[in-house]
Amino acid sequence: MATVRRVRRDPGIAVVALAAAVLGGIVALLVASATGLTDRRTSTVYVPRIASDVGSGNEPIARAAPLSGKGFNPSRIYTARSPGVVTVFAVFDSSDEQEAQGSGFVVTPSGYILTSAHVVTDVVESAHPSEAHEVFIAFKDGDRVKAEIVGWDGYDDVALLKVDPAAHALVTVPLGDSSRVRAGDPVAAMGSPFGNEDSIAVGVVSAIHRSISSLTSSYKVVDAIQTDAPITHGNSGGPLFDARGRVIGINAQIRSDSGGAEGVGFAVPINAAKRSMAQLIATGQVVYAFLGVTTEDLTPTLARHLGYPVRRGAIVGAVRDGSPADHAGMRGGDGEESFNGLHVTTGGDVIVAVNGRPVRSADQVVRDIGSRLPGETIRLTVVRGDARKTLTAKLGARPAADTNP
Repeated sequence: MATVRRVRRDPGIAVVALAAAVLGGIVALLVASATGLTDRRTSTVYVPRIASDVGSGNEPIARAAPLSGKGFNPSRIYTARSPGVVTVFAVFDSSDEQEAQGSGFVVTPSGYILTSAHVVTDVVESAHPSEAHEVFIAFKDGDRVKAEIVGWDGYDDVALLKVDPAAHALVTVPLGDSSRVRAGDPVAAMGSPFGNEDSIAVGVVSAIHRSISSLTSSYKVVDAIQTDAPITHGNSGGPLFDARGRVIGINAQIRSDSGGAEGVGFAVPINAAKRSMAQLIATGQVVYAFLGVTTEDLTPTLARHLGYPVRRGAIVGAVRDGSPADHAGMRGGDGEESFNGLHVTTGGDVIVAVNGRPVRSADQVVRDIGSRLPGETIRLTVVRGDARKTLTAKLGARPAADTNP
Protein backbone atom coordinates (compact mmCIF):
# COMPACT_ATOMS: atom_id res chain seq x y z
CA MET A 1 0.00 0.00 0.00
CA ALA A 2 2.68 2.54 0.55
CA THR A 3 6.41 2.77 0.59
CA VAL A 4 7.81 0.62 3.37
CA ARG A 5 10.77 -1.71 3.34
CA ARG A 6 10.82 -5.14 4.87
CA VAL A 7 13.13 -5.39 7.87
CA ARG A 8 16.29 -7.40 7.32
CA ARG A 9 19.19 -8.15 9.58
CA ASP A 10 21.40 -5.57 7.92
CA PRO A 11 22.81 -2.86 10.19
CA GLY A 12 23.79 -0.79 7.16
CA ILE A 13 20.24 0.21 6.24
CA ALA A 14 19.51 3.89 6.79
CA VAL A 15 16.35 4.63 8.69
CA VAL A 16 14.37 7.48 7.19
CA ALA A 17 11.06 6.89 8.93
CA LEU A 18 9.99 4.42 11.49
CA ALA A 19 6.80 2.45 11.10
CA ALA A 20 5.91 0.66 14.24
CA ALA A 21 6.72 -2.87 14.12
CA VAL A 22 8.56 -2.94 10.95
CA LEU A 23 9.76 -6.42 11.47
CA GLY A 24 12.56 -6.10 13.92
CA GLY A 25 15.39 -4.89 11.87
CA ILE A 26 16.15 -1.63 10.25
CA VAL A 27 13.75 -0.19 7.75
CA ALA A 28 14.53 2.32 5.09
CA LEU A 29 11.59 4.37 4.15
CA LEU A 30 11.61 7.32 1.84
CA VAL A 31 8.22 8.91 1.61
CA ALA A 32 6.82 12.35 1.18
CA SER A 33 10.08 13.69 -0.11
CA ALA A 34 8.30 16.52 -1.83
CA THR A 35 7.00 17.85 1.42
CA GLY A 36 9.96 16.95 3.55
CA LEU A 37 7.82 14.67 5.70
CA THR A 38 9.31 11.25 6.28
CA ASP A 39 7.14 8.61 7.82
CA ARG A 40 6.39 4.97 7.72
CA ARG A 41 2.82 4.34 6.88
CA THR A 42 0.29 1.76 7.87
CA SER A 43 -2.69 -0.05 6.42
CA THR A 44 -6.04 1.27 5.37
CA VAL A 45 -8.49 0.65 8.10
CA TYR A 46 -12.16 0.31 7.59
CA VAL A 47 -14.31 -0.69 10.55
CA PRO A 48 -16.83 -3.24 9.37
CA ARG A 49 -19.75 -4.95 10.98
CA ILE A 50 -18.41 -7.68 13.22
CA ALA A 51 -19.98 -11.11 13.32
CA SER A 52 -20.42 -12.86 16.63
CA ASP A 53 -17.99 -15.54 15.58
CA VAL A 54 -15.28 -16.13 13.14
CA GLY A 55 -17.09 -17.80 10.32
CA SER A 56 -19.13 -20.88 9.62
CA GLY A 57 -17.48 -24.11 10.66
CA ASN A 58 -14.68 -22.40 12.54
CA GLU A 59 -14.21 -21.84 16.22
CA PRO A 60 -14.83 -18.38 17.64
CA ILE A 61 -11.96 -16.10 18.46
CA ALA A 62 -10.56 -16.13 21.97
CA ARG A 63 -13.08 -14.68 24.40
CA ALA A 64 -11.33 -15.29 27.70
CA ALA A 65 -12.59 -13.23 30.60
CA PRO A 66 -10.93 -9.83 31.03
CA LEU A 67 -8.63 -9.36 33.96
CA SER A 68 -10.52 -8.69 37.17
CA GLY A 69 -10.12 -5.67 39.39
CA LYS A 70 -10.02 -1.96 38.77
CA GLY A 71 -7.18 0.22 37.66
CA PHE A 72 -4.34 -0.23 35.19
CA ASN A 73 -1.75 -2.77 36.27
CA PRO A 74 0.86 -3.37 33.53
CA SER A 75 2.60 -6.05 35.57
CA ARG A 76 -0.62 -8.05 35.80
CA ILE A 77 -1.27 -7.63 32.08
CA TYR A 78 2.24 -8.79 31.25
CA THR A 79 2.02 -11.85 33.50
CA ALA A 80 -1.36 -12.91 32.15
CA ARG A 81 -0.93 -12.14 28.45
CA SER A 82 2.75 -12.45 27.52
CA PRO A 83 2.55 -16.24 26.97
CA GLY A 84 0.13 -15.54 24.10
CA VAL A 85 2.36 -12.95 22.40
CA VAL A 86 4.84 -14.33 19.86
CA THR A 87 7.69 -13.23 17.62
CA VAL A 88 7.24 -13.74 13.88
CA PHE A 89 10.22 -14.46 11.63
CA ALA A 90 9.69 -14.29 7.86
CA VAL A 91 12.20 -15.52 5.29
CA PHE A 92 11.68 -13.94 1.87
CA ASP A 93 14.56 -15.45 -0.08
CA SER A 94 15.46 -19.07 0.34
CA SER A 95 18.93 -18.41 -1.05
CA ASP A 96 20.02 -16.41 2.01
CA GLU A 97 19.53 -16.45 5.75
CA GLN A 98 18.11 -12.98 6.18
CA GLU A 99 14.90 -12.78 8.17
CA ALA A 100 12.28 -10.12 8.63
CA GLN A 101 10.95 -9.90 12.15
CA GLY A 102 7.70 -8.75 13.67
CA SER A 103 5.26 -9.72 16.39
CA GLY A 104 1.93 -11.51 16.65
CA PHE A 105 -0.52 -13.03 19.11
CA VAL A 106 -2.40 -16.32 19.43
CA VAL A 107 -6.17 -15.99 19.09
CA THR A 108 -7.52 -19.55 18.99
CA PRO A 109 -6.59 -22.85 20.65
CA SER A 110 -6.33 -24.42 17.19
CA GLY A 111 -3.33 -22.23 16.36
CA TYR A 112 -4.50 -19.10 14.54
CA ILE A 113 -2.18 -16.13 15.03
CA LEU A 114 -2.82 -12.51 14.01
CA THR A 115 -0.04 -10.22 12.81
CA SER A 116 0.50 -7.40 10.29
CA ALA A 117 0.44 -8.13 6.56
CA HIS A 118 3.66 -6.23 6.01
CA VAL A 119 5.44 -8.61 8.39
CA VAL A 120 4.94 -11.67 6.18
CA THR A 121 4.60 -10.16 2.70
CA ASP A 122 6.48 -7.68 0.54
CA VAL A 123 3.25 -5.80 -0.21
CA VAL A 124 4.89 -2.48 0.71
CA GLU A 125 7.73 -3.03 -1.75
CA SER A 126 6.21 -4.63 -4.79
CA ALA A 127 3.50 -3.91 -7.33
CA HIS A 128 2.96 -7.69 -7.36
CA PRO A 129 3.27 -8.62 -3.69
CA SER A 130 4.24 -12.09 -2.60
CA GLU A 131 4.30 -13.97 0.67
CA ALA A 132 7.36 -14.91 2.65
CA HIS A 133 9.07 -18.14 1.58
CA GLU A 134 8.95 -19.44 5.14
CA VAL A 135 7.48 -18.19 8.43
CA PHE A 136 8.48 -19.25 11.94
CA ILE A 137 6.90 -18.46 15.30
CA ALA A 138 8.99 -18.04 18.45
CA PHE A 139 7.23 -18.40 21.80
CA LYS A 140 8.07 -16.88 25.16
CA ASP A 141 10.16 -19.91 26.11
CA GLY A 142 12.33 -19.42 23.02
CA ASP A 143 11.01 -22.45 21.17
CA ARG A 144 10.36 -22.01 17.43
CA VAL A 145 7.79 -23.75 15.24
CA LYS A 146 6.92 -23.41 11.59
CA ALA A 147 3.77 -21.51 10.58
CA GLU A 148 1.71 -21.29 7.42
CA ILE A 149 0.21 -18.10 6.01
CA VAL A 150 -3.56 -18.57 5.86
CA GLY A 151 -4.00 -15.26 4.06
CA TRP A 152 -3.59 -11.52 4.37
CA ASP A 153 -5.57 -8.34 3.99
CA GLY A 154 -3.59 -5.66 2.18
CA TYR A 155 -6.13 -2.95 2.93
CA ASP A 156 -6.14 -3.28 6.72
CA ASP A 157 -2.56 -4.60 6.97
CA VAL A 158 -3.71 -7.77 8.72
CA ALA A 159 -2.34 -11.28 8.21
CA LEU A 160 -3.48 -14.61 9.63
CA LEU A 161 -1.01 -17.40 10.39
CA LYS A 162 -1.57 -20.97 11.57
CA VAL A 163 0.62 -23.25 13.64
CA ASP A 164 0.07 -26.88 14.55
CA PRO A 165 -1.36 -26.83 18.11
CA ALA A 166 0.46 -30.10 18.76
CA ALA A 167 3.82 -28.47 18.04
CA HIS A 168 3.76 -26.21 21.08
CA ALA A 169 1.42 -25.44 23.98
CA LEU A 170 -0.72 -22.43 23.06
CA VAL A 171 -2.05 -19.65 25.27
CA THR A 172 -4.66 -17.41 23.65
CA VAL A 173 -5.32 -13.73 24.33
CA PRO A 174 -8.88 -12.31 24.43
CA LEU A 175 -9.98 -9.80 21.81
CA GLY A 176 -11.84 -6.68 22.92
CA ASP A 177 -14.11 -4.18 21.19
CA SER A 178 -12.24 -1.27 19.62
CA SER A 179 -15.48 0.70 19.16
CA ARG A 180 -15.49 1.23 22.92
CA VAL A 181 -12.00 2.73 23.05
CA ARG A 182 -11.78 6.36 24.14
CA ALA A 183 -8.99 8.93 24.21
CA GLY A 184 -7.20 8.81 27.55
CA ASP A 185 -7.67 5.07 28.08
CA PRO A 186 -4.48 3.39 29.38
CA VAL A 187 -2.92 0.82 27.05
CA ALA A 188 -0.02 -1.63 26.93
CA ALA A 189 1.81 -2.56 23.72
CA MET A 190 3.55 -5.93 23.63
CA GLY A 191 5.91 -7.47 21.11
CA SER A 192 9.55 -7.74 20.11
CA PRO A 193 10.99 -4.23 19.60
CA PHE A 194 14.45 -4.29 17.98
CA GLY A 195 14.48 -8.05 18.44
CA ASN A 196 14.02 -7.78 22.20
CA GLU A 197 11.36 -10.42 22.54
CA ASP A 198 8.70 -10.50 25.22
CA SER A 199 8.60 -6.74 25.89
CA ILE A 200 5.89 -4.39 27.17
CA ALA A 201 5.48 -0.62 26.84
CA VAL A 202 2.68 1.48 28.32
CA GLY A 203 0.89 4.72 27.53
CA VAL A 204 -2.56 6.04 26.73
CA VAL A 205 -4.86 6.26 23.75
CA SER A 206 -4.06 9.70 22.36
CA ALA A 207 -6.90 9.77 19.84
CA ILE A 208 -9.29 7.54 17.90
CA HIS A 209 -10.68 7.60 14.34
CA ARG A 210 -7.37 8.87 13.00
CA SER A 211 -7.16 9.08 9.21
CA ILE A 212 -3.59 8.30 8.21
CA SER A 213 -1.67 7.29 5.10
CA SER A 214 -1.52 3.58 4.44
CA LEU A 215 1.41 1.21 4.29
CA THR A 216 -0.30 -1.34 2.14
CA SER A 217 -2.92 0.30 -0.11
CA SER A 218 -3.94 3.50 -1.82
CA TYR A 219 -6.76 3.87 0.71
CA LYS A 220 -6.58 5.75 3.98
CA VAL A 221 -6.78 4.26 7.43
CA VAL A 222 -9.77 6.15 8.80
CA ASP A 223 -10.15 4.46 12.19
CA ALA A 224 -6.60 4.04 13.42
CA ILE A 225 -5.97 4.19 17.16
CA GLN A 226 -3.30 6.73 18.07
CA THR A 227 -1.18 6.04 21.15
CA ASP A 228 1.86 7.44 22.91
CA ALA A 229 2.93 3.95 24.05
CA PRO A 230 6.41 3.50 22.53
CA ILE A 231 6.22 1.42 19.37
CA THR A 232 9.50 0.55 17.66
CA HIS A 233 11.08 -1.77 15.08
CA GLY A 234 9.77 -5.29 15.55
CA ASN A 235 6.51 -4.31 17.26
CA SER A 236 4.53 -4.60 14.02
CA GLY A 237 1.78 -7.15 14.39
CA GLY A 238 1.87 -7.19 18.18
CA PRO A 239 -1.18 -6.57 20.38
CA LEU A 240 -2.27 -3.31 21.98
CA PHE A 241 -4.03 -4.22 25.24
CA ASP A 242 -6.57 -2.24 27.22
CA ALA A 243 -6.52 -1.98 31.03
CA ARG A 244 -8.32 -5.32 31.38
CA GLY A 245 -5.96 -7.25 29.15
CA ARG A 246 -8.10 -7.36 26.02
CA VAL A 247 -6.61 -6.70 22.58
CA ILE A 248 -8.01 -3.48 21.11
CA GLY A 249 -5.59 -3.08 18.22
CA ILE A 250 -2.66 -4.42 16.21
CA ASN A 251 0.47 -2.26 16.49
CA ALA A 252 1.17 -1.01 12.99
CA GLN A 253 3.35 2.07 12.67
CA ILE A 254 5.03 5.06 14.23
CA ARG A 255 5.61 8.51 12.80
CA SER A 256 8.75 10.17 13.99
CA ASP A 257 10.88 13.07 12.77
CA SER A 258 14.02 11.47 14.17
CA GLY A 259 13.22 7.83 13.46
CA GLY A 260 13.07 7.14 17.19
CA ALA A 261 10.30 5.80 19.37
CA GLU A 262 9.29 9.24 20.63
CA GLY A 263 6.96 9.66 17.65
CA VAL A 264 3.23 9.05 17.38
CA GLY A 265 2.16 5.40 17.23
CA PHE A 266 -0.85 3.93 15.47
CA ALA A 267 -2.69 0.61 15.72
CA VAL A 268 -5.21 -1.08 13.44
CA PRO A 269 -8.45 -1.46 15.47
CA ILE A 270 -9.16 -5.03 16.46
CA ASN A 271 -12.73 -4.87 15.10
CA ALA A 272 -11.26 -4.41 11.62
CA ALA A 273 -8.90 -7.34 12.21
CA LYS A 274 -11.82 -9.53 13.35
CA ARG A 275 -13.56 -8.90 10.05
CA SER A 276 -10.40 -9.74 8.12
CA MET A 277 -9.84 -12.87 10.18
CA ALA A 278 -13.36 -14.16 9.63
CA GLN A 279 -13.02 -13.89 5.86
CA LEU A 280 -9.49 -15.30 5.79
CA ILE A 281 -10.57 -18.38 7.73
CA ALA A 282 -13.63 -18.85 5.52
CA THR A 283 -12.16 -18.14 2.07
CA GLY A 284 -8.47 -17.25 2.39
CA GLN A 285 -9.06 -13.73 1.13
CA VAL A 286 -10.74 -10.49 2.16
CA VAL A 287 -13.12 -8.46 0.02
CA TYR A 288 -14.32 -4.89 0.50
CA ALA A 289 -17.17 -2.96 -1.03
CA PHE A 290 -16.36 -0.33 -3.65
CA LEU A 291 -18.28 2.79 -4.63
CA GLY A 292 -15.73 4.48 -6.87
CA VAL A 293 -15.51 8.07 -5.65
CA THR A 294 -12.98 10.38 -4.06
CA THR A 295 -14.41 12.76 -1.48
CA GLU A 296 -13.45 15.85 0.47
CA ASP A 297 -14.84 17.34 3.68
CA LEU A 298 -17.55 19.97 3.41
CA THR A 299 -17.34 22.29 6.41
CA PRO A 300 -19.70 25.16 7.33
CA THR A 301 -17.30 27.89 6.22
CA LEU A 302 -16.55 26.14 2.94
CA ALA A 303 -20.26 25.47 2.36
CA ARG A 304 -21.06 29.18 2.73
CA HIS A 305 -18.23 30.09 0.39
CA LEU A 306 -19.33 27.63 -2.31
CA GLY A 307 -23.03 28.37 -1.84
CA TYR A 308 -24.15 24.91 -0.82
CA PRO A 309 -27.53 24.76 0.99
CA VAL A 310 -26.08 22.26 3.53
CA ARG A 311 -23.31 22.81 6.05
CA ARG A 312 -21.78 19.35 6.40
CA GLY A 313 -21.16 16.43 4.07
CA ALA A 314 -18.65 14.91 1.65
CA ILE A 315 -17.92 16.72 -1.61
CA VAL A 316 -17.52 14.27 -4.49
CA GLY A 317 -14.24 15.22 -6.13
CA ALA A 318 -14.13 12.52 -8.80
CA VAL A 319 -16.15 9.52 -9.96
CA ARG A 320 -14.34 6.55 -11.49
CA ASP A 321 -15.60 5.60 -14.94
CA GLY A 322 -17.70 2.45 -14.89
CA SER A 323 -17.89 2.35 -11.10
CA PRO A 324 -21.07 1.81 -9.05
CA ALA A 325 -21.18 5.57 -8.39
CA ASP A 326 -20.91 6.25 -12.12
CA HIS A 327 -23.75 3.85 -12.89
CA ALA A 328 -25.83 5.49 -10.15
CA GLY A 329 -25.46 8.88 -11.84
CA MET A 330 -23.23 10.56 -9.26
CA ARG A 331 -21.35 13.64 -10.46
CA GLY A 332 -17.81 14.63 -9.58
CA GLY A 333 -16.34 18.12 -9.48
CA ASP A 334 -15.51 20.19 -12.54
CA GLY A 335 -13.36 22.90 -10.98
CA GLU A 336 -10.65 23.61 -8.43
CA GLU A 337 -9.75 26.50 -6.18
CA SER A 338 -7.80 27.39 -3.07
CA PHE A 339 -9.76 28.46 -0.01
CA ASN A 340 -8.48 29.14 3.50
CA GLY A 341 -5.22 27.47 2.59
CA LEU A 342 -6.92 24.30 1.32
CA HIS A 343 -7.16 22.90 -2.18
CA VAL A 344 -10.85 22.17 -2.85
CA THR A 345 -12.81 20.66 -5.72
CA THR A 346 -15.90 22.53 -6.84
CA GLY A 347 -19.05 21.62 -8.71
CA GLY A 348 -19.49 18.06 -7.50
CA ASP A 349 -22.38 16.40 -5.68
CA VAL A 350 -22.32 16.52 -1.90
CA ILE A 351 -23.11 13.22 -0.16
CA VAL A 352 -25.21 14.07 2.90
CA ALA A 353 -26.60 10.63 3.84
CA VAL A 354 -26.11 6.90 3.23
CA ASN A 355 -29.25 4.84 3.73
CA GLY A 356 -30.72 7.78 5.61
CA ARG A 357 -27.79 8.08 8.02
CA PRO A 358 -26.32 11.62 7.94
CA VAL A 359 -22.81 12.05 6.53
CA ARG A 360 -20.64 14.77 8.05
CA SER A 361 -17.21 14.06 6.55
CA ALA A 362 -15.33 12.33 3.76
CA ASP A 363 -13.94 9.76 6.20
CA GLN A 364 -17.46 8.79 7.17
CA VAL A 365 -18.19 7.77 3.58
CA VAL A 366 -15.08 5.58 3.51
CA ARG A 367 -16.01 4.09 6.87
CA ASP A 368 -19.60 3.35 5.83
CA ILE A 369 -18.75 1.80 2.48
CA GLY A 370 -15.93 -0.21 4.05
CA SER A 371 -18.35 -1.75 6.53
CA ARG A 372 -20.35 -3.33 3.72
CA LEU A 373 -19.88 -6.20 1.29
CA PRO A 374 -19.86 -6.22 -2.51
CA GLY A 375 -23.34 -6.67 -3.97
CA GLU A 376 -25.14 -4.60 -1.34
CA THR A 377 -27.45 -1.88 -2.64
CA ILE A 378 -27.36 1.48 -0.88
CA ARG A 379 -29.25 4.76 -1.10
CA LEU A 380 -27.10 7.87 -1.37
CA THR A 381 -28.68 11.23 -0.61
CA VAL A 382 -26.82 13.96 -2.48
CA VAL A 383 -27.17 17.70 -2.86
CA ARG A 384 -26.71 18.92 -6.43
CA GLY A 385 -26.97 22.68 -6.68
CA ASP A 386 -30.12 23.57 -4.77
CA ALA A 387 -31.73 20.16 -5.28
CA ARG A 388 -31.61 17.09 -3.07
CA LYS A 389 -31.58 13.74 -4.88
CA THR A 390 -31.54 10.07 -3.90
CA LEU A 391 -29.29 7.80 -5.94
CA THR A 392 -29.23 4.01 -5.75
CA ALA A 393 -25.93 2.21 -6.13
CA LYS A 394 -25.07 -1.49 -6.13
CA LEU A 395 -21.65 -1.76 -4.55
CA GLY A 396 -18.88 -3.59 -6.33
CA ALA A 397 -15.62 -5.08 -5.05
CA ARG A 398 -12.48 -3.04 -4.70
CA PRO A 399 -10.24 -3.60 -7.70
CA ALA A 400 -7.19 -5.66 -6.83
CA ALA A 401 -4.99 -3.00 -8.42
CA ASP A 402 -5.93 -0.62 -5.61
CA THR A 403 -3.81 -2.63 -3.19
CA ASN A 404 -0.85 -0.62 -4.42
CA PRO A 405 -1.27 2.99 -5.64
